[in-house]
Amino acid sequence: MNPAPIRVVIAKPGLDGHDRGAKVVARALRDAGMEVIYTGLRQTPQQIAAAVVQEDARVLGMSILSGAHNQIFPEVLRLLKEQGADDVLVFAGGIIPDADVPGLKAQGIREIFQPGTNTDDIVAFIQREVRD
Repeated sequence: MNPAPIRVVIAKPGLDGHDRGAKVVARALRDAGMEVIYTGLRQTPQQIAAAVVQEDARVLGMSILSGAHNQIFPEVLRLLKEQGADDVLVFAGGIIPDADVPGLKAQGIREIFQPGTNTDDIVAFIQREVRD
């Protein structure tokens, strides 16, 4: 019996209008056998947390280019915790300055992937971190 595929929500929070990177990651995860739900552009923290809970996702990936990561990511984490989904593996990508990475990780973002990351590395990260 095959185990159920890992369910992943890929979200684009904030006012970003560019989602090519998120779509590339979503496709790579799907091609690796994961079940991927892409929320689309301009999602609020509330919409993202609701999608994770509604879809019973084990993983959340957020991609941000706008520079609002220090405001949006902590809010998403707070909402996930509030809704009992603080066991979801959360990773992020996009334009995130190196100086902001330690603070985001301390708040619960498990990994941050910068532009140019090989999608195989993201797949391997999720497979390694999500174990039944």
